[in-house]
Amino acid sequence: MVTLSDIRSAQLRLRGITLHTPLVEFLLGDADPRRLFLKPENQQPIGAFKLRGAYNKIASLSQEDRKRGVISYSSGNHAQGVAYAARALGVKSVIVMPDNAPAIKREATAALGAEIVIMGPGSAERQLKAEELAAQRGYVIVPPYNDEQIIAGQGTMGLEILEDLPEVETVLAPVGGGGMISGVAAAIKLSKPGIKVIGVEPQLASDAQASLRAGKIVQFPASEVSRTIADGLRTQSIGPINFEHIRRYVDDIVTVTEDEIREAVRLLAANPATVAEPSGAVAVAGFLFRRDQLPKTKLNVAIISGGNID
Repeated sequence: MVTLSDIRSAQLRLRGITLHTPLVEFLLGDADPRRLFLKPENQQPIGAFKLRGAYNKIASLSQEDRKRGVISYSSGNHAQGVAYAARALGVKSVIVMPDNAPAIKREATAALGAEIVIMGPGSAERQLKAEELAAQRGYVIVPPYNDEQIIAGQGTMGLEILEDLPEVETVLAPVGGGGMISGVAAAIKLSKPGIKVIGVEPQLASDAQASLRAGKIVQFPASEVSRTIADGLRTQSIGPINFEHIRRYVDDIVTVTEDEIREAVRLLAANPATVAEPSGAVAVAGFLFRRDQLPKTKLNVAIISGGNID
């Protein structure tokens, strides 16, 4: 399990690399007594939070491992995070990407110097290909979420939220493979256990909610999760390490519909500072449309995980 010390070490490692993204208040109607602050990770250098975990992982490697090069598998934002971090650290990077990844994400990853290998839409298929290439060529795998260094890097968001709004009562985060919510929840619960942490994911890719309810990891078919517009959350299952963090630190996971995700994207686009891709808008959709399933709290934060919208 990731410790608070691990997350603080990651924060030091990321200084000067990632932005401490400022909280932005989302104005609600007069009839809503709640307050919502957004953490706009769309403002990171790659347009998404994934740089935090990717850089922390690669920067933690030995010089011998860096010389071998790194490989990962991603639908886009983690790909860009790995490519950006690898270029900054002088490391060769190879990314296995799905054939249905948005063109904007493929092109941005290539522009950062990564070698791209295209596979089918299944997240399990991409992972197997990356593991095969790693075994053949000696690359070090940089997983998108099932890794303690990745989790610690993503957890730095939680430390920043507590620094900027120490009286926060509920934090909402998107859930794909579980890297972000694992780190954020660990950072928050290990610092202030009374704060609620809620995951939000698409109804069409609700494997994390199913896993939390079942008490074991539930895997969804690629054909099912690929239907959601939230391309960054099309993972077929959460990682085992992530599942342990979710079970220990996450209070609940709620789901949102495709129309609710689209409406959240539309509302966030009114402010250039909070433009969100569908995956990045799910936490806001959860806050807006699942009020009856959320804690009755006044001060809330929702993380915008990325803004790389096609």
